[in-house]
Amino acid sequence: MLDLKKIKAHPKIFVGYSDLTSLLTYFTDAVGLVTFHGPMVAKDFAHSDGVDLASWESALNGSSEWTLDLDADVESLVEGSGEGILYGGCLSILVASLGTPYEIRTAGTILFIEDLAAKPYQIDRMLMQLKLAGKLAGVRGIIFGEMLDCAQNKDQGYTLEEVVVRVIGDLGVPVAYGLRSGHVSRGNITLPFGVQAALRVTAGEVKLEILEAATTTAVSSRSAG
Repeated sequence: MLDLKKIKAHPKIFVGYSDLTSLLTYFTDAVGLVTFHGPMVAKDFAHSDGVDLASWESALNGSSEWTLDLDADVESLVEGSGEGILYGGCLSILVASLGTPYEIRTAGTILFIEDLAAKPYQIDRMLMQLKLAGKLAGVRGIIFGEMLDCAQNKDQGYTLEEVVVRVIGDLGVPVAYGLRSGHVSRGNITLPFGVQAALRVTAGEVKLEILEAATTTAVSSRSAG
């Protein structure tokens, strides 16, 4: 029921996460609109430490090149570097798109994946489904979110990071874990989907750089006013 021609002709800033992944990826895929995976008003802006303001401002004010300020909690799982279109969202919603007219388009992307309270065996199944569906074959890099409460139980003898490496560690692309965007404990980071980005993962550092502006000067001026 959405008028894509009108949305394309009058672009606005669409921002959110979780179930909104379906809209963010659809607008990016169908009309080439840059969308934003980031904080929502009731959940994040309602708290003093709910929003990462640096990424929010850089994403929305037309900054042409900027680097995300990733803290030490972001882990290096598979070393390497890659460039591609930043894209992704909530893993459950990404997988639910498969076989529908709104199926995600992941080729040539730096794929961001996050979820909340999904057990490791469910993450295993969903990642394997993406892999067997060919949706990971063309990615240039993968970076996971915080993956809050994604544990079987407190005494499980393995980590979710180990599950991730077992499933996708053979793709030959950099893989990192722990970027705070979407379902997060604090400081929700804004990620612009649909722009060129570079992911570099080494043993001691993870760097995600945004390589082009996500908004035009005119759009950012209106939003600032």
